[in-house]
Amino acid sequence: MENLIASEVLMTWGLRIAAALAILVIGNWLAKKFTSVFVKMMERNDIDVTLTKFLKNIVYYALLTAVVIAAAQKLGINTGSFLAVVGAAGLAIGLALKDSLANFSAGVMLILFRPFKVGDAVTVAGETGAVEEITIFNTVMNTPDNQRKIIPNGLITSGTITNITANDTRRIDMVFGIGYEDDIKSAEQVFTEMIKAEPRVLSDPAPTIAVAELADSSVNFVVRPWVRTVDYWNVKFELTEKIKLALDEAGISIPFPQQDVHMHQVVQDGEAEAA
Repeated sequence: MENLIASEVLMTWGLRIAAALAILVIGNWLAKKFTSVFVKMMERNDIDVTLTKFLKNIVYYALLTAVVIAAAQKLGINTGSFLAVVGAAGLAIGLALKDSLANFSAGVMLILFRPFKVGDAVTVAGETGAVEEITIFNTVMNTPDNQRKIIPNGLITSGTITNITANDTRRIDMVFGIGYEDDIKSAEQVFTEMIKAEPRVLSDPAPTIAVAELADSSVNFVVRPWVRTVDYWNVKFELTEKIKLALDEAGISIPFPQQDVHMHQVVQDGEAEAA
């Protein structure tokens, strides 16, 4: 009788263990297969490699966890308390890592919507530089003076993103002041000749040269040529120098702010009576 009971127990548990093992093996194969299909779908949609690898691991281990729970249930193990513990632990970890999770979600948004890419010059979170790397949690930039800045993605998405090199062309905004006694038309001719002489200035859109302001000590011109984005700084620096030299040669002054100080003698009461 005892042998019969033992045989039945062994048979029952043997079947359960075999079924649990089968669930683990087949479930693991299906998890890998589904993850592979998921990765191929993301690659076909040109999803960033960093995000693809990260989501691949999340999807696989989530499916594997479900397989393990199913196998445990097949063995007759009560998984309710286990799931409760896992849920509580997940909540505690989420609260402890809320800033990291915020950076993670911001990183996903940056990778999906691509407001900038590696190599772009951007201004984000008060910093300007060239994007070196975009990771799930932060963005690495090199500043113009070659400092490396690592900025949390949460700070980037919570503010204004300026992509300096996103467009092929860019306008140079320059302001030049001349004296009130100088001839406006002569100055305008100098600006026009300097702009036309610069081969990197684009004809379309046409440059703007106009009197913008009658300031306290000068008549201010705006000079706004359009150039290719890659030529922006070189053209800006060279034009500034050439225009200054051309104005000097034409005898047109560039005034600077001045103040007249008037001295008044204050006569004291005693001195006034003596006088």
